[in-house]
Amino acid sequence: MELPVKDLTTLFDQLGLDSDQASIDAFVAKHYPLPDDVKISEAPFWTPSQAAFLKEEIMNDAEWEPIVDELNVLLHQNKAS
Repeated sequence: MELPVKDLTTLFDQLGLDSDQASIDAFVAKHYPLPDDVKISEAPFWTPSQAAFLKEEIMNDAEWEPIVDELNVLLHQNKAS
């Protein structure tokens, strides 16, 4: 049995957000740039359950952590570089 592939699409599904590429791009554009001193799980745009999920995945280095980190990079990266 194959395990489902975890990527930004499945992360957005897990968070209950629209998960097509256009929606992901729009989400990142809307919330970028996240200030450097704000952890992704503490960003003000998450619901309490979304924030708890993200924090738990990061703290436990759980299966979603690499994808959460990918989103974190997208929201924090310097687009000028």
